[in-house]
Amino acid sequence: MAKEIEQEIAELLIQNHMTVTTAESCTGGLVAGRLINAAGISAAYKQGYITYANEAKHKLLGVKNKTLRKHGAVSRQTAKQMAKGAAAAAKADAAISVTGIAGPDGGTKEKPVGLVYIGCFVQGKVTVQECHFSGSRSEIRQATVESALVLLRDCILKQLNEADAFMHCI
Repeated sequence: MAKEIEQEIAELLIQNHMTVTTAESCTGGLVAGRLINAAGISAAYKQGYITYANEAKHKLLGVKNKTLRKHGAVSRQTAKQMAKGAAAAAKADAAISVTGIAGPDGGTKEKPVGLVYIGCFVQGKVTVQECHFSGSRSEIRQATVESALVLLRDCILKQLNEADAFMHCI
């Protein structure tokens, strides 16, 4: 039987003495909940931030008010600042952030329901993924969680492989 992705992430973090935090808007803690399903995660999971309101994104994660005004809460720039800010606030090696429009209301032509940005910070490097999901509010939120966990795992592996490659070049 295949390992659950949250268990893979937990083992990667623990084996490499890394810590992780979460910063969530539209998922409201679902990413943290999935990570906390993993056995042994207490050795790696620091804390989580549910920053649904712009004020919370600014106050807790340091997302710039200028970014929120210019690009909006649902933007590549906000997801990036959320991930970096969460890692800094929690003093964590890795952070995953999500911000999006889960619907059924709130979408526009420029930013439709189902638009989600996922930010991933791992040891100083930030990756942001733009996603377009469809379905009910619950389905969009669940798809966001799955994509966030995949991105987190992939970014951790990439960073570890780069560090390993660097060590071999010395």
